[in-house]
Amino acid sequence: MRIVGICACCSGIAHTYMAKKAIVDAAQAAGDEIHLETQGTIGVEDELTPEQIAAADCVLLCVDVHVEGTDRFKGKKVMKIPTGLAIKAPKQIIRKIHEELERDA
Repeated sequence: MRIVGICACCSGIAHTYMAKKAIVDAAQAAGDEIHLETQGTIGVEDELTPEQIAAADCVLLCVDVHVEGTDRFKGKKVMKIPTGLAIKAPKQIIRKIHEELERDA
């Protein structure tokens, strides 16, 4: 499965990057390809390419604040969760994505 998304927390520092690491590690362990952009205090990092978005099976928004650029995901299945949940239960989140995509297939 191919997943793209954005991570952004209220302060744009620690939880943004902790959520990204947790979700990326869980997705890779499940054999998924994943690309997550961060939107933090230093701006956008690892910005998603149009090709990554087009190839994605779903979009995961690990966010606690408004993020820019969600219009890029029009027509994609989008799931939104808080960064705290991404940090605490990344394997369960990836499992839930798999279940929802299989159900919708």
